[in-house]
Amino acid sequence: MPSFNRQPSSGPSTPSPPHSPLRSPRYRRSKTGRSFPGQPPGPKTPAQRIAWLFISVIVRRQGIFLFAPLIYITCMLMYMGTVSIEDVQKVKQHKPAPGSVYRSPQLYEKLRPEMDADNSSADAISTIWKKSYKGGIWKPCVKKSTQGLADSNGYIYIEANGGLNQQRTSICNAVAVAGYLNATLLIPNFHFHSIWRDPSKFSDIYDEEFFIEALKHDVRVVDQIPQYLMERFDHNMTNVYNFKIKAWSSIQYYKDHVLPKLLEEKVIRISPFANRLSFDAPPAVQRLRCLANYEALRFASPILTLGENLVAKMKALSANNSGRYISVHLRFEEDMVAFSCCVYDGGKEEKQDMDIAREKGWKGKFTKRGRVIRPGAIRINGKCPLTPLEVGLMLRGMGFDKSTSIYLASGKIYNSEKNMAPLFEMFPLLQTKEMLASAEELDPYRNYSSRMAAIDYTEILVRWTLSDNTT
Repeated sequence: MPSFNRQPSSGPSTPSPPHSPLRSPRYRRSKTGRSFPGQPPGPKTPAQRIAWLFISVIVRRQGIFLFAPLIYITCMLMYMGTVSIEDVQKVKQHKPAPGSVYRSPQLYEKLRPEMDADNSSADAISTIWKKSYKGGIWKPCVKKSTQGLADSNGYIYIEANGGLNQQRTSICNAVAVAGYLNATLLIPNFHFHSIWRDPSKFSDIYDEEFFIEALKHDVRVVDQIPQYLMERFDHNMTNVYNFKIKAWSSIQYYKDHVLPKLLEEKVIRISPFANRLSFDAPPAVQRLRCLANYEALRFASPILTLGENLVAKMKALSANNSGRYISVHLRFEEDMVAFSCCVYDGGKEEKQDMDIAREKGWKGKFTKRGRVIRPGAIRINGKCPLTPLEVGLMLRGMGFDKSTSIYLASGKIYNSEKNMAPLFEMFPLLQTKEMLASAEELDPYRNYSSRMAAIDYTEILVRWTLSDNTT
């Protein structure tokens, strides 16, 4: 305790005041729970004690920072209780970009009453046979060579992968490469693919003898390599040196890299060979491509005969248009839709189907790390296959009415029961090979996707070949 000075001094003396306490006695409590003099009584019940503790912490500067997040969350929860789930979902969902969502079914429903009521006499089917060029007659531009061939530099064996169209392109490119390198082409082999699962050989689809004969003055083609050469490889083509060539390689690449190896080995293999030659080839190479495609590649006799029968049936069913009809090839098979990565209106079921199809046909290609798929951007860029509905809308927009006969060339349409329904509504005279041919006629081809595609291809070729003579 501070003491006072009791001794008198020369001047007036006053006692020294006591030191100020560190904290007001009103806020101090003893360990026994008793208050200091002047302090209000503390809370008695547990609830009061908790409230008292909460308030005392809040008023301290340090405590406000601890409880601020809790206060914020409490307020947000109270606010969210007044907002519906639908409103929250609307906030989360952003508006899709124009053209990024498949909306053709909604468009069809809007236009259907007008299309059904359309009684116009548009004669679009007759205009497609009118010649819009001055010459008046189509003339072949492929000239066959009549000169002999120099000694061969060796043998080239290719494996054409993909479906019928890719296989056909591979054959034409192989003819062009072999002719340019003055090599002998072995009859191309078709690669067995997990999607198409077709073990067909060249002779099962094309007329092999005709192919060899049509090219004999331009490119040597044989059905087997001499045995003395195959002895070096134990008569096994997998032992032959295989070139891995990038897609769309120039013809100069073949001259600079393939030809030296061909001269050294005398037999080379190129697998796979789809799209392995660029389009911008010199005229001499393009001529060989055209020669193979338009002159040498003729379908095997059974396929050609069935195609001619289908044409005859279609002409009979198109009597209302003087035997005229149009052929349409749809590209809306399951593998095509899966590979495009586009999204339509099938929901979860469609997504599951496409995921399974992608993994089955292209294991890991679409799920590898870093791969980003943007269906909306793909659709905006115009890379989504047209649905049967969209093809129908396009044809009706071109002026073809419901009296138009259509031959539909395609494989098995994905979810055909649903997707084909609107096309049949717009064109009730639509026919397919399954509708025209008997079961007995198609049975030999059912399990061979490339042969089934060849029937459609042949029907189209025969139709346009006969059009000048029959219409």
